[in-house]
Amino acid sequence: MSELIDNARKRLDLLKHMILQLHKGEAPEAIKSQIARIMGEVPYKDIVKVEQELISEGLPQEEILKLCDIHSQVLKGNINLEGSKTPPPGHPVDTFTKENEALHFEVESLNKLYEQINSTADDNNVKEILDQIRVRFNALFDVEKHYLRKENLLFPFLQKHKITGPPTVMWGKHDETREMLKAGLETLQNAGENITAGEMQSLIDLVIRPASKSIDEMIFKETEILFPMSMDTLTDDEWYSIHKQSLEIGFCLYDPADEWKPDKMTKLEAEKQKSDDRIQLPTGSFTPGELEAVLNTIPFDLTFVDKDDTVRYFSHGRERIFARTRAIIGRKVQLCHPPSSVHIVNQILEDFHAGLQDHAPFWINMNGQFIHIEYFALRDKEGSYLGTLEVSQNLTQKRELTGEQRILEYETNKDKFNV
Repeated sequence: MSELIDNARKRLDLLKHMILQLHKGEAPEAIKSQIARIMGEVPYKDIVKVEQELISEGLPQEEILKLCDIHSQVLKGNINLEGSKTPPPGHPVDTFTKENEALHFEVESLNKLYEQINSTADDNNVKEILDQIRVRFNALFDVEKHYLRKENLLFPFLQKHKITGPPTVMWGKHDETREMLKAGLETLQNAGENITAGEMQSLIDLVIRPASKSIDEMIFKETEILFPMSMDTLTDDEWYSIHKQSLEIGFCLYDPADEWKPDKMTKLEAEKQKSDDRIQLPTGSFTPGELEAVLNTIPFDLTFVDKDDTVRYFSHGRERIFARTRAIIGRKVQLCHPPSSVHIVNQILEDFHAGLQDHAPFWINMNGQFIHIEYFALRDKEGSYLGTLEVSQNLTQKRELTGEQRILEYETNKDKFNV
């Protein structure tokens, strides 16, 4: 019967009618069956238009937000992505997509752990599985950077193109997911070490699974609706602006390997030139390239955590001690450490924030190397806390030095002391 409904306006009105039926309480499965029987596959562009029209006609955004997941349930499997554009490697949508793949992996890993709990006798202790759930659930908090890039970089351009419905509804869903994640994290932190499978199953059903499911539902909405529509709408200049600003917010569980640039550059050439401006400091200046070379050449691993405990920078020298990827940029530093050691990190940061301490040193033996790790509180001239600098150094070679070296002698085996 789908061939009979060839008028675009009629298709939109019919889809709108069916969605309104959901809001009036019609069973989702019945509506889904009607869409499949009468309309066949629904073009993703129609879904955006209908949602926009419903809001313009007075349907409260809160009502759409409330039934957003039901809309997804009804439309899943019935959306036609024919004609949608494929982003090139490194494009912001390519990065969003790769992040979604990483998030989906974490969600699926959690689902398997939920099943392990479900298949365990109710009175059995499940501490080991609980610890695994904590690690996977912590990883989901990285979705914050994914959502922030949508909200602050992508949504403003969509609104500039008069597309306000989907961004508003999605932002509301982001906030719901944030609240569920916070509740889930608090629940997992407070779960006792002697927790049984039966007790854990209750926590999963009430708090943990809803949070991970909410992330997976948003992945569907982005993949099937938001990203195809955005690819059709934004210009290359607008995408490039998003691309250049993305690193400031950071990436989610994924570090883009490709540097994307539009085939045709227009006003963006001027922006590129600005990147060569010198960074003026009280005792001199650098170009960004010079400063990067200096920070990557000094024989330390440097990581800067700002006053809000968020990772903002790490150096990338030749001698890497601890693995780092740009996915940690914008992540809360507590989530960069295993649950077993996060209490130490919290203690250091609390003491630095309170002004009780300014320096915390550690040293360890790792793979036959002697590694020195120091945390320094950074403060401005008035003593206000600015953040923490982590400085890690491989001191294996220096600990073996004896006597003096007063003549010029180059190191011949540069990789000898790499970790």
